[in-house]
Amino acid sequence: EMRFVTGVQTCALPIFVACSKPLPLPEAVPPRQSSLTLASPTDFEGMDDRVERSQALFTEMGKVLQHPRCANCHPSDNRPRQGMQQGVHEPPVWRGPDNHGVTGMQCSTCHQDSNQDHTRIPGAPHWQLAPIEMAWMGRSVGQICNQIKDPERNGERGLEDLYTHMAEDALVGWAWEPGDVREPAPGTQAEFAALIRAWINSGAHCPLEAL
Repeated sequence: EMRFVTGVQTCALPIFVACSKPLPLPEAVPPRQSSLTLASPTDFEGMDDRVERSQALFTEMGKVLQHPRCANCHPSDNRPRQGMQQGVHEPPVWRGPDNHGVTGMQCSTCHQDSNQDHTRIPGAPHWQLAPIEMAWMGRSVGQICNQIKDPERNGERGLEDLYTHMAEDALVGWAWEPGDVREPAPGTQAEFAALIRAWINSGAHCPLEAL
């Protein structure tokens, strides 16, 4: 308190200090687990037929390729999808001439090089839609396989280029680290890479289409 004298009286005035406590940080949300797991290449070693083993390996890879975390960026039209229900992206955005959005609404307007926890906006380096030639949402595993092997539709990549892209690319890797409460792709990028390597080594055969 503070005291001062006026004439013969001593007065006491309390001094109040306003204290503001920092707001508590939000509780950390544990990473969400995928609803699927990935088998290991060793799980297919008992298959004597090399072609069938190769086809089975790619079918296992299909768990990742067809998962919304991957397929949402491989739409067959010019609109990215979002969420496990694969709804059209909100706010409305379009592919644009270089797969990075249109003028005034580029992907990088919102999506940075990493996930933004405070805004819940996902992010990774060079965020963009896959080229329309690599659209595979709604396609079968066999169709996707033939598509990604086709140099005219895969950016002129050979099998080793495909391996490097899917095993090491940071944007591809986002599928396993999507942030917030998003469900990640099955397994890990390393486990997926092991399947790709085994598939290539077994001849890179594609699953047959159902008649």
